[in-house]
Amino acid sequence: MEAVESGDSRNAAAKRFAVSASCVIKLMQRWHATGSIEPGQMGGWKDYALAEHEAVVHALIEAHPDMTLEELQDSLAQEGIRIGRSSVDRFLKARRLTLKKSRSMPQSRAGRT
Repeated sequence: MEAVESGDSRNAAAKRFAVSASCVIKLMQRWHATGSIEPGQMGGWKDYALAEHEAVVHALIEAHPDMTLEELQDSLAQEGIRIGRSSVDRFLKARRLTLKKSRSMPQSRAGRT
């Protein structure tokens, strides 16, 4: 950064420090945008799409604990919350919410196999 600021071209600075020209260009862009050449944060925390509707999800699960993901997705759509099935699944897993199946059906096997 100091070499370019003192008058060297970006290509000359790249050759001087044995880096690519695009590296110097990107460092200069970062310097002008942020005032620093420190790397930016990688990754980060992202909240789930259903986070603001958590109370609705809890209420639906309490009312129907044996519903499937698709049924929960449909119930959310009826509430005006359109979201994908996999997003519902990821949210439930992150919040450690489970859908419990009722035991109203008999076992599928009658005896030993």
